[in-house]
Parts: sequence; C-alpha cells; structure tokens
Amino acid sequence: MEVKSRHHLRSDAVSEIRDALGNRLGVDLGGDSFELVELTDSPFDLVLVDGDPNVLYHEADGEREPFVTVRGANAHPPERGVVTVDAGAVSFVSDGADVMRPGITEADESIAAGEPVIIAEETHGKVLGVGRALVDGAEMVGDSGKVVRSLHHVGDDLYEFSV
Repeated sequence: MEVKSRHHLRSDAVSEIRDALGNRLGVDLGGDSFELVELTDSPFDLVLVDGDPNVLYHEADGEREPFVTVRGANAHPPERGVVTVDAGAVSFVSDGADVMRPGITEADESIAAGEPVIIAEETHGKVLGVGRALVDGAEMVGDSGKVVRSLHHVGDDLYEFSV
C-alpha cells in the first residue's frame, strides 16, 4: 500500500467527519490537524488526526463516508454501532474473518443492515475490526449465519500503515 497523495483537509471537511462520527458512533475525535491520505491498491483512504490513522473513507451506496479505523476506535471508544464477540471469535476476527452469529454476545440494536460497525471483544472491550452489518443489530445474536462482513481488522495493511 503506497501513498498516492496527501493533503490537509479544509475546515468544512473536518466538520463533516466530526459530525458523521459523532452522530453515528458518539465519537469525539478532538484533534487539531486532519490530513487526507489517498492510497493506491486499497479500497480506503485514510485521515490522519494529529498524525494518527484514526479515520477511513469507505464506499457506501456510491458515496464515500468517514468511519473510524481499528486504531481510531481504540483511541476514541464508540458509544454506538458496536458488535461484541466472545473469546472464541477473537482469533478469527483478528485474522479478518467475517463475524458469525454464534460468536456474538451483544450487538447495538440501533445498527441497520448495510451500516459499518465496530467489532470488539467482550473481555477488555478492545476493537478487533471494522465491518459492514449484513442484518439489523436486533437480529445479530443467534445460533447460525454470517452477520458482519469484515472490512478492516487488527494486523491488516491498513492497521499497519504508518507515515
């Protein structure tokens, strides 16, 4: 993964990111410096907040939307949009596997199918990945079936990215 371009964001773009993450996740990023890093060979672009890769842009219904990275979610814990997995699912999710119903202990019921979600482990609340909900949050806990498609996880190229 290489950097295609890098530039500071205007204040209106920073406000859009803050509003989107605040409304969707209850996250307050803080930060003074926001830089957009466009990447080659990646479906995402990154936003560095005070030099840390805390936000990614992903495609949703043909439009780019901001969402937190794994590092961003661990630095700024979300209040909403979280799917919690048990200890048995940790190694699979950390390797990029999609999330299956039997591994889920809890899911925010306000999650709608198609939305990006945070995947956290139940013991310490650490974020392991970011995914896209395949079903509504109220339907996630159960006995069988895939419910979250993995987009980004601990140890992937995006997680390891440094400038």
